[in-house]
Amino acid sequence: MMVAISRGLLEQIVALGRSSRDEVCGLLFGRAGTIEGFQPAANVAPDPARHFELDPAILIAAHRSARTGGPAIVGHYHSHPSGVAIPSVTDVACASPDGSLWLILGSEKARLWRARPGTIVNVQFVEVMLDIR
Repeated sequence: MMVAISRGLLEQIVALGRSSRDEVCGLLFGRAGTIEGFQPAANVAPDPARHFELDPAILIAAHRSARTGGPAIVGHYHSHPSGVAIPSVTDVACASPDGSLWLILGSEKARLWRARPGTIVNVQFVEVMLDIR
């Protein structure tokens, strides 16, 4: 499976990731097979240099907007400033196996993952190819 994203949109998200030594995070909007927009959110984790937690007010507002015809949330993004763009042990422990997209920004590149039900652990991350347009 592939998910489309515009080059400009991806570059904007990657630039946000490079702008901070802390983990940055936000929401991804779109529809099946396409990321069409994003919204940065404050990282309210107690240790934002090592973990991320989306500002709940942003998340709640986005869900309310989606219920009234606004853009659908298809996932979120976050950065691993000093690491690679693969799900961490913390990501696996905190993720829900709901099929959402996880765009992880590493120090070198961005990679997209889908959180699915796992067999040994609660969540299995499966890499999804980005169709950069």
